[in-house]
Amino acid sequence: MKQIVLDTETTGLSVKDGHRVIEIGCIEMDNLVPTKNVFHCYLNPERKVSEKAIEIHGYTDEFLSDKRKFKDIADEFLKFIENKKIIIHNAEFDLSHLNNELSLIGKNKINSENIIDTLEIARGKFPGAGVSLDALCKRYRIDNSKRKKHTALIDCDLLAKVYINLIDQREPTLDFQSKDNEKVNLGFNNVKSYFKKVIKPTSDEIKLHKDFLKTNLRKNNFN
Repeated sequence: MKQIVLDTETTGLSVKDGHRVIEIGCIEMDNLVPTKNVFHCYLNPERKVSEKAIEIHGYTDEFLSDKRKFKDIADEFLKFIENKKIIIHNAEFDLSHLNNELSLIGKNKINSENIIDTLEIARGKFPGAGVSLDALCKRYRIDNSKRKKHTALIDCDLLAKVYINLIDQREPTLDFQSKDNEKVNLGFNNVKSYFKKVIKPTSDEIKLHKDFLKTNLRKNNFN
């Protein structure tokens, strides 16, 4: 089955406060091998972007003012992700925003059974340790130097590499090009594939893990 690595950027944290999606990035993989099929768009949210959100991704009201609205790209987006597993880091956040957008235009919500949440996988593998995208890049020695701001397509590229490491697979070469490459300059042409590295935990991570076990397990062997 094909997989989609997906990320969004939004005007703010919660749909309960009326926040909207302003960027969608998707990278397609076929059995973990990139197909070079990419879905990417910026969106006019029809509301102001919060100052805190601008600090995170850098997308201003002015930049988004002439972009398409979600209803204009919904069918193309749904066709792109149809019948595919969707890989997301912190799926609850992205799904809440995407499903809100879909409900606003009378479309069915994305089936949660098709979702793979890398945040949950990472929490299971590394209890007590940092599991943000940046933390996982550091753990697996994945170069995230291009991530000056949170942008959907760059985050998708990093997440694809993280996911392959999380499930103990070799990382394929990633070489994508966005159809909508305003403010996106990924430069994947020279990215080389590599084998998953064995990373020894630090002393701080070992201590956090022991603390986690003491707190959450009835019986343990740590004194």
